[in-house]
Amino acid sequence: MPAICFFEEDIKYTLKNKAAIRKWIKDTVVAEGFKLSELNYIFCSDAYLLRINQEYLDHDTYTDIITFDNSEQEKVIVGDIFISVERTRENAKKFDVPEPTELHRVMIHGALHLLGYKDKGAASKKLMTQMEDKYLAKISL
Repeated sequence: MPAICFFEEDIKYTLKNKAAIRKWIKDTVVAEGFKLSELNYIFCSDAYLLRINQEYLDHDTYTDIITFDNSEQEKVIVGDIFISVERTRENAKKFDVPEPTELHRVMIHGALHLLGYKDKGAASKKLMTQMEDKYLAKISL
């Protein structure tokens, strides 16, 4: 089984270019000095992700992504990343970018969280965006 897996919960969604995306994410993890053990991307609806947000994070808001770090060793990535396909579609329209671009941004955003990047506070948010841009420029589909 590949180290990076893609699943769907409560929606039908087919991710295009899976092999290229796996390589891109693995290359990102390695470039940051980490080892990739297991990373699951779960594509779901707004409602599904809202329930996770309420149950596990005590937040009553819609979001595009929630990342769970299941790592037990330093510098080894094990995690689950839940992504609302509905929210990424809406955000793509809002930010006037193609849907795949927004989806890839969210996917790498989750991976960056597992690599230790934060997005709370202006400085952290700015660095996160810079890292997203850096790695988005490296995807080759």
